[in-house]
Amino acid sequence: MKFLQDDSLHEECGVIGIYREDKNAARMAYYGLFALQHRGQECAGIAVNNKGDIEVKKGMGLVADVFDEKSLNELQGNIAIGHVRYSTAGDKDVRNAQPLVAKYKRGDIGLAHNGNLVNADNIREILEDSGVIFHSTTDTESILNLIARYSNKGIETGIKNTMSLVKGAYALVLTTGTDLIGIRDPHGLRPLCIGKLADGYVLASESCALEVMDAEFVRDVAPGEIVVINEEGIRSIEPANYCQKHLCVFEHIYFARTDSTIDGDNVYDFRVNTGRLLAKQRKIEADMVMAVPDSGIPAAIGYSKESGIPYGEGLVKNRYIGRTFIQPTQEMRENAVKIKLSPLKQNLQGKRVIMIDDSIVRGTTCKRIVEQIKKAGAAEVHVCITSPPVKYSCYFGIDTPYRQYLIGAQKTVDEICDWLGADSLTYLGEEELREACGFKDQFCKACFDGKYPMEVPITMAPEEE
Repeated sequence: MKFLQDDSLHEECGVIGIYREDKNAARMAYYGLFALQHRGQECAGIAVNNKGDIEVKKGMGLVADVFDEKSLNELQGNIAIGHVRYSTAGDKDVRNAQPLVAKYKRGDIGLAHNGNLVNADNIREILEDSGVIFHSTTDTESILNLIARYSNKGIETGIKNTMSLVKGAYALVLTTGTDLIGIRDPHGLRPLCIGKLADGYVLASESCALEVMDAEFVRDVAPGEIVVINEEGIRSIEPANYCQKHLCVFEHIYFARTDSTIDGDNVYDFRVNTGRLLAKQRKIEADMVMAVPDSGIPAAIGYSKESGIPYGEGLVKNRYIGRTFIQPTQEMRENAVKIKLSPLKQNLQGKRVIMIDDSIVRGTTCKRIVEQIKKAGAAEVHVCITSPPVKYSCYFGIDTPYRQYLIGAQKTVDEICDWLGADSLTYLGEEELREACGFKDQFCKACFDGKYPMEVPITMAPEEE
């Protein structure tokens, strides 16, 4: 079972949308998906719209595994939407790969989705009771069916009606007819931005994708906003009701690439600042500050600058190993962690080390890393985490375990420290996190405080097998 095997927060998904005069939009989407590969490595896909006819190519694996020169040349059209996926809802199956493409009354429609719906099961049951046949197990297919069902008076009406029914997190890129459309949920839980090409526009989960396509950042899509792009240019449909932004704070802490800017905040600067605040929060006598790569590196640099303790490399990351959770046995998973992160003994021997990481979920991976560092000769290991304890599950597109398996929900900080075998454990305080966020109350921090921006289902984990 995945929720028992894994021990980290995982990427959600990444979406891209291209509108240009050139028929080679798919190739540009391909480059954009490479930049978003960190958001999902399970499967990838691109759909192209050529004057209303939509063709899709998708498969399991990385972007480079799914596409080659031949397949890209076959995808001809001036509109393209793309998707990289990590499954937070739905099975690991090529049928769940996106974009999803279907025919409806008005023609072909293609959709790619980042996020999760909290009322997906109810919507699916209603649709199935009315005779809808599903071909996948993703909530994305429910969104696609609703938009098609309510589009008798036009696609925009169908989208608005669908947004009034679905609850949860979603950043959508959609294409039908001659339009490329971007949609962000009313809480802005998932990011989506707009870029300007020389001959068109880009929609992307993160601004880092714009750089590889020589697109100029225009702005972020606002919560609840619908953006329509076609030959007439770009047009915004503002939300009918006031929307309070609740961007997932883990986009800044972990998920987004450090060269991205989301809702006005530079991710690299945010992470450096969390490290600085950790150093101010608790003074630790040590010889070296190190990071668990890669998300911990900017924070470790910030900690080092604030504390005056030198920054050094303590772990080397093997970037060619597969994800640890797919290993079939616990022993193989533990060996995979050792292969993925190797200690630099010459930098660690005899040192009092401050180890910076972004979060602790179940704690088993952190425990193994502490053991590795001490085995490599470190005199002390002080663990510093750039977020508060993760105590609650996420229902909006981040793959967290059930609450019963979150160590932050079951143990005190001192108990976690003892269990890890660390010499001390410091989590970023909630007030320090507020400062890192610029004291802006526009973030979802429900995984820390249980204050969800909407009603969520109560779920209990199945018993371990």
